[in-house]
Amino acid sequence: MPSVSLLRPRLPQLPRLRARFAAWLDLRSSRAALARLDDHLLADIGLERGYADREASRPFWQA
Repeated sequence: MPSVSLLRPRLPQLPRLRARFAAWLDLRSSRAALARLDDHLLADIGLERGYADREASRPFWQA
């Protein structure tokens, strides 16, 4: 049976948590940038204001 250290818990999930947190920050930043675009720029990329507003108001944890 493998020994378990109570003093130094292993955190095998830490790299995955860091990656998920970084993805959330990127998503939050992208949505904020989308919210700042004016209607002319939104039309250039084929989006309507309503869609941009809905997307920008979503919580960062919803991909």
